[in-house]
Amino acid sequence: MCRRSSNEHPLSLFQWLIFATCFVIVLLDGFDTAAIGFITPSLLREWTLTKPALVPVLSAALFGLACGALVSGPLSDRLGRRTMLTGAVLLFGIACLGSSFSASIGQLTPLRFITGVGLGAAMPNAVTMMGEYCPDRRRAAIINLMFCGFPLGAALGGFPAAWMIPHSGWRSVLQLGGVAPQVICVPLLLKLPESVRYMVANGQPAERIRAAPARISPDAADATSFTMTETAPQTHGKGLGVVLAPAYLVGSLMLWITYFMGLVIFYASINWMPILFKEAGLTPAAATLIAALFPLGGVGAVLCGMLMGRFNANRIIAVCYALTALSV
Repeated sequence: MCRRSSNEHPLSLFQWLIFATCFVIVLLDGFDTAAIGFITPSLLREWTLTKPALVPVLSAALFGLACGALVSGPLSDRLGRRTMLTGAVLLFGIACLGSSFSASIGQLTPLRFITGVGLGAAMPNAVTMMGEYCPDRRRAAIINLMFCGFPLGAALGGFPAAWMIPHSGWRSVLQLGGVAPQVICVPLLLKLPESVRYMVANGQPAERIRAAPARISPDAADATSFTMTETAPQTHGKGLGVVLAPAYLVGSLMLWITYFMGLVIFYASINWMPILFKEAGLTPAAATLIAALFPLGGVGAVLCGMLMGRFNANRIIAVCYALTALSV
């Protein structure tokens, strides 16, 4: 009923509210992920570090991202998408704020790992929530538009960082990245609905389930029961067993490799650019500003989403991947 309602009606104010909330979460995700790269020149100078000493702290959040993404699926099935998403945002906000009080690289590294766990758990749940509440025909475009919050957060974070670091020190960047997610938790708790699929799968009362669909379509207000209409995949097992089933194995591996290499390029570039530019003779402020321009290219995801909605999605990804290889 929820999927039919969202498909047959234009986007409502309620759906735009969910989009805005998820967009801000992804924006903050991008800011907190990129923040460590903006402050690395300051860490080198203040703590008299060598560049190899930065490898653990730059990698910690990335390992945390992987762990957070892995555990978020099973936990959200148990706790609910809304609870998991709010908890993830709160976790990376508190950990990022705590990072600003670090006195050594040994203290900063585990806090960046915990930050990464929260960041990694927040992203897939935001995507799942947005995908559930948007129409099928516009899903690719809307989710790609939401994903633009990540590169925008990474890029826009560089502009205040270029001003804040010389005036207030590198800790102020982490403090901003820690306080903002905690603020967004308030509207998350007050306005964000629970996943309808989660409520249906867990047999919750119809009056509670229909509250969210009724804000999309008045027809849902009269619904007395809800059922899952998706056709189950013709495979054995659940979770990873389905993903690695013979029917999906090649596609899963190709998507994993594609996404893995894309993240390698993105994170390696954004984390090390400020240091490399500084070594090239730029001032720390100029190095941060130029590094902030790099992730702005991510807004091209909007165009990709539109093209994926009209043409073969695999071919669009392949063309974009080839263009990435050429440009790098």
